[in-house]
This record gives sequence, C-alpha cells and structure tokens, in this order.
Amino acid sequence: MRKSTNFVIGIDLSGPANFDDTVLVAFECESGRLRRLRTIEKASDQAIWGFVADIPGQACVTIGLDAPLSYNPGGGDRPGDSDLRRAAIAAGLSPGSIMPPTLHRMVYLTVRGIALARGMKLADGSTPRILEVHPGAALALHGAPLADVRAFSHESEARPRLLQWLESQGLHEIARPDPSSHYVAACGAAFAAWQFASGRSRWSRPATPPEHPYDYCA
Repeated sequence: MRKSTNFVIGIDLSGPANFDDTVLVAFECESGRLRRLRTIEKASDQAIWGFVADIPGQACVTIGLDAPLSYNPGGGDRPGDSDLRRAAIAAGLSPGSIMPPTLHRMVYLTVRGIALARGMKLADGSTPRILEVHPGAALALHGAPLADVRAFSHESEARPRLLQWLESQGLHEIARPDPSSHYVAACGAAFAAWQFASGRSRWSRPATPPEHPYDYCA
C-alpha cells in the first residue's frame, strides 16, 4: 500500500461578503515539522474547495478552520465556547476573544464556516479531517509571547515575532515581509490543527453530532 502523505491546512476565515481577509496556508508534514507548501490570500470558497479537491484521496489531511462550525440551539454559547473562554482567560486573553457563534458580528462567519466545511472533498470524494480551531487561544495556551498574541490583530510589529515563535515550534518557511494578521492567524490555525492531530492540544472538545459535528481545539 502506498504510504500516505500528510498535509495540514490552516484557514483564517472571514465573512461571506469579505473574501479579501481570508487566508489559507498549506503545509506538508516532514520529519516532525511542517513545511509550507502554498499560501492563498483573498481566498473564496471556490478557491479553497478547488485546492482541497486537488489533494490525492490517499493523503491524510487535517484542516483547521478559524470559524464557528456549528451553533447552539437557542443561541448563545455552545458548551465548548464557555469552557474555552475560561481557559483563554486563565491564559491571559480577554473574555471577548471567544464569542458565541450567533452573536450578531459572528453569525455571517458561522454561516460561511458551516457551508465551507460541508463542501470540502479530496480528489477521490472522501472528506478530510476538519477541525474548528481558535488560533489566538492555541498560541496563548502553548506558550507564545502573550503580549504579541493579544496585539497581533492591530499591531504589525507583533506579527513577525509570532511567526518566529511558530518557526521555533516546527512551522518552516513561513517568514515573510509585512505579514497580515490574517496570514499569522492562518499559520496559527495550522499549528492548532497539527497539535491536535499529534495529540498535543492544550484544550479540545470532541465532536457531539449532530449539533456539533466537528472536534474543537486550541
């Protein structure tokens, strides 16, 4: 039997009316590290589906999506949201870093996340392993510089330092001039997915279908 090639993909998703802020970063697993293969910026659903559909079906593929992939019946927090919020606060992040999927500013992202996950298929029609991830919480819980984790969305100086930290954790060839916050978050999403796939997550909640069909991790 042909040995599977392992791929990890991190996606920082934006709402369905704002593809410009969506970034996909794909990695290949090599000897206990991740080597960056490709970055897709301003990624539409079709571009993401097309990229995933080109991966051979015999490959082992783990995708970390930075977006809610389910919602709670009746609205508000899912059980995982409140639990992750407590862990994030303990790690030094603000309570607002974890928001309910049906909150007004989150609901369009939730809709896109659910639709995007549903459409992902490999070349042979099989489904990759899809995870809901929270890059900021994953970085904080795994020991990244907290001040930079809290600042990278609005302070450009923090982003190269976080990429350097991710390099030290095994993500290779990710340095770039003037990285956007979305690129850093996509790399963080890949890191969170890789840690989960390797059994090293600092926080996770298993899928509970049908309401919450994807594992959730940081």
